This record gives sequence, C-alpha cells and structure tokens, in this order.
Amino acid sequence: MAELIGEIEFSGGGEEFPGICVAPSAVAFGAEEMAARLSDLSRPLWVAGDEKRAGLAFAVPEALAPAGVGLPLLAAAPALPMSNLGDPAFLTEHGLRFPLYSGAMANGIASALMVTEMGRAGFMGSFGAAGLTPARVEEAIAAVQRGLPQGPYAFNLINSPMEPGLEEAVVSLYLARGVRCVEAAAYMALTPAVVRYRAAGLSEEHGEIVAKNRIIAKVSRREVASPFMEPAPERILSKLVAEGSISPLQAELAKRVPMASDVTVEADSGGHTDNRPLVAILPSILALRDELQARHGFPKPVRVGAAGGIATPQAALAAFMMGAAYVVTGSVNQSCVEAGASAHTKRLLAQADMADVAMAPAADMFEMGGKVQVLKRGTFFSVRAQKLHDLYTRHESLDEIPPAEREKLETQVFKKPIGSVWAETRAFFLSRAPEILARAEGHPKRQMALIFRWYVGLASRWSNTGEPGREMDYQIWCGPAMGAFNAWVKNTRLEAPENRRVAEVAFHILSGAAYLLRVRMLSAAGCRIPPAIANYVI
Repeated sequence: MAELIGEIEFSGGGEEFPGICVAPSAVAFGAEEMAARLSDLSRPLWVAGDEKRAGLAFAVPEALAPAGVGLPLLAAAPALPMSNLGDPAFLTEHGLRFPLYSGAMANGIASALMVTEMGRAGFMGSFGAAGLTPARVEEAIAAVQRGLPQGPYAFNLINSPMEPGLEEAVVSLYLARGVRCVEAAAYMALTPAVVRYRAAGLSEEHGEIVAKNRIIAKVSRREVASPFMEPAPERILSKLVAEGSISPLQAELAKRVPMASDVTVEADSGGHTDNRPLVAILPSILALRDELQARHGFPKPVRVGAAGGIATPQAALAAFMMGAAYVVTGSVNQSCVEAGASAHTKRLLAQADMADVAMAPAADMFEMGGKVQVLKRGTFFSVRAQKLHDLYTRHESLDEIPPAEREKLETQVFKKPIGSVWAETRAFFLSRAPEILARAEGHPKRQMALIFRWYVGLASRWSNTGEPGREMDYQIWCGPAMGAFNAWVKNTRLEAPENRRVAEVAFHILSGAAYLLRVRMLSAAGCRIPPAIANYVI
C-alpha cells in the first residue's frame, strides 16, 4: 500500500487547502516524519485530496490513483534510487552502482586509498597520477588492483606538453598493467600517447567493436571536447601503425568509434580551470555531442558528465536536470580523510568560504601563462607565485632582476640562495627530463623559468606532506565548491575534517539530490512544501 503525505498545502484553482488523507488506509504525519518518508528513496509517496475542495478542473482517473485510495491523486513522488539519476549505460560500462566518481587530483591527492574506498562503495575514483613518476604511479596501480581486483577504478592521464616522454611512459605503464579506464585531463589537442591508449584496446568480436580501454576526457571548451567526441585522426593512427604501437586492424576500428567513452564537462573548479559556469558550458557540450553523433552514427554515443562546483545535493541535481549522465566531485574530496593531503591543509579547506579562492600560475604551464585555482585563505602562495610570473614576464634573465628583488626572493620565497635552487632544479631534471634541462642550458630566460617552477611545483608537495615552516607557501587546489560544501555541512558531524569520508560524502550528495528531486516533483504539482522538509539535512 502506498503511503499518503499529510499536512501539505496544495494550490489549485486559486485556492490553498490542506492535503486531505481521508481514505481508511491513509496515513497523515508531520514534517519530521514526512522528511523521513521522502528520504526513503525506495518507496513512492502520494498526495490525494477531495476534487471539489481542491477546486481542480480535472479528476485523476481511478487507474492512476494508488490502490485502495478513493480520492483523486493530486501529486506523486515515485521511488527514486540514486542509480536512476544518471545514465544507466555509464553504470553498466564502468561497473558502478551510482553515477558519481571522484576526480583525479594531482600528486596523489586523489590517493590509492581514496580510489579503493570509492570503488568498494559502488562509486568510482580516479587516481591523481599527474606530477608523479612512473615508478610512483606503478606503486599506486598495484595498491588499487589489490583492493579492487575487479574494479571499478580510473587513473589520470595528464597531457604533458613540456614532458611528452613522461606521458608516453605512463601510457605504456597503463597498457602493461591492464588499467582499463583513464581520465584524460589538460589536453588542448590529441597526442599520439592518448590515441595509442584508446586504439590499443580495440578489437572486433562477432561483428561488433569492443573497446577495452575507456577514456573519460575532462574538458571545458567545445574545441577541446570535439576531438574526443570524434574518431582518432588518420595522421596519428598511421604514425602509430608505422611504429608498431597498434595493429592495422586497430587503426581501422579506431576510425569507427569516438576517442572517448565519456566526456566530463569541467566548470569552475579547483586546479586547472577556465572558470566557466556549468549552466553555460554543459548545455553547449551536450549540443555538440548530439551534432557529432548525428554525423558519425556511433553505435554507443558519447556520454557527457558534469564536474566543477559539485559539492552539494542542489548542485548535483542541477547537473542531472541539465542532462548530465554522471557527476564528478573534486575540491571537497581533498578535505576528506583518504586524501593525500596534510592535516593542516585539510583544516584550512574545512574553514574555507566560497570567496576564499584565487587564480595563480601553474607549475606545468608556467611559461605558457597557464593558471590554477587555489585556496588563498591561510597561505601566501597565490601572491608569491604571481610575483614570480610577473618577474619572468618582465625580465630576460635573473641578472636583470634588481638586487633588492633578488634578495626578497631568496629570503621570503625560496628561503635559500638562488644558486642552491638551481642546483636542486638541475638535479631533478637530469633524472626526470634531461631534454628540458638541455634546452635551458645557455638560455637565461628558460633557466629562470625552471628556477621559478621549483617554488611553484614544490608548493603543492609541501601542502601534501605538511612541510614544517612552509605553511604560508602551501599550494592548495580549491574551487568555490569547497565553501558551498562547508556551508551545507555546518553544525553536522561532517563539519570536522576528521569525520569526512569520501564515500560518505558522495553518498549524501547523491541521496540528497534524489531527495530534492522528489520534493521538487511534489512542489511542481502544486504542493506547498514546509520549509522544514524543503532541504536535505544530513
């Protein structure tokens, strides 16, 4: 027997009246009980009333009314499992229970533990491989595969225009270790490495193309999304075949499938971001997907998800209502127990407001002027990093920088002589990317850039490891969603960072979105929802 909501006002025919529950089997209850019933997503809820008193111009046919209820059906909130919010094909292909995954955060902030905990709870996590050596990534693969031998999980594949050899090495590692899903990020154009990953997993069985290697491409522009929604370019495929990286058959199959299985539209977020509003960019990318699908007729259309700003049930619901197949969380996960960030960083994040963020130069795209969004509360990183980029822009070498400015760099920013910084920088690139060091030798401006990147790059590691004495230099990637989450969980057990578990946070975001959708259904039918149950409360 379906239950009836009681004590809800209903608007009809210009009159307001109480919802009536007079059928013998009906149950009327107050706001607290109503909220509990709405939170039970497995059971439908009905609002029935007297047609005449309602002043309605129509009657609900008896066939549509709940069994045993003799009153017209005024409103209904059907059962709504969290899995129904997104595209079921996303769940099937990735082996998930719920349409949400935790996005990659570089330098292992999105840790192996985070990925494992998300996978065990029916979500998916993406390991933050960017900025790590292949050896460190391999350690993470082993840990995740031990914890999730059947999946689900993903690993980040970052575009590395300054270190293409590193990108190739990581792809080789993923192929060798059987990593079947990567989250491709920071791509401005397709590279041979990312095309190789996709094509190397293609085969044909019973006349159908099987894509074992799945790519989730993170984008924030139409011109970047388009290549991932189309087949791989002929010129790259031909090159890979000539090198023996893929077979001729795989190259032919790659011409019949899109590069990505899924495209995540990243709005205003922490880290690399274009600061685009989700309500503008998501519909645009969805329209682009439909246009390209009509042109190519792929057997499986590219799914489009939403990231950036997803930290509350309202934000997740908004994304789903705009057509997102799934949602992705980011900044909020960094404040969780499983994140590879220091306790000090997590405390700062848990105190952040929506306005406590700023844009700062990025280490991996320093010379190109690339920026990341970071926390400005409790740290001077954004100011100091911008100062370094201003000096780099104005001067052709370190020798051109006025002595007073150089002294400030050594005492306030580097906290050591510039010569020592260069020695550490040189040793780093000798072991990791000697070709970059070779380009800087004898080139003062490039050498200056590498020295400045020493600070910008290490600042994020200091934040992760909790480097003593460097707290004011911590680079903490953070978007305004962090402040929204903190406001939502204030005065709940999740206000304290030590209580924030990544899977529990994901659960409340999704269950809250489903709860709010049921509330909106009743509201759209004319029910005047009491304020006490209008919002999802943890």
